[in-house]
Amino acid sequence: MSDQTGFETECDRARRLLDSEDLTAVHVGVIHDDRTVDTVATRRTDGDSDAELHALSLLATHVRAVAAEAGVDYETVAADAAAIAAQLEELPIEPPADTDVETDAHDTA
Repeated sequence: MSDQTGFETECDRARRLLDSEDLTAVHVGVIHDDRTVDTVATRRTDGDSDAELHALSLLATHVRAVAAEAGVDYETVAADAAAIAAQLEELPIEPPADTDVETDAHDTA
């Protein structure tokens, strides 16, 4: 029997997913000490594209996945996420310290 918590198990699963060679997009959000959120969003493409649209597309995919897992419609998940976001306005969202935000959001092909 494993001594890992559910959180540790999910972190290990996320690490395994990120090790995959065939990734085409990634959106990661990490909360540190319940005070700051670091995020990274990137998508591999063959040409120029709109970084904001990629981030929105990744968010929509996440909403879809959460809705499927919860067995509810997309609108419910999106409304709940928006309500929670409004409650967390005081939580600072910081760009990665080692990269420029503009660079992170652009193509990584």
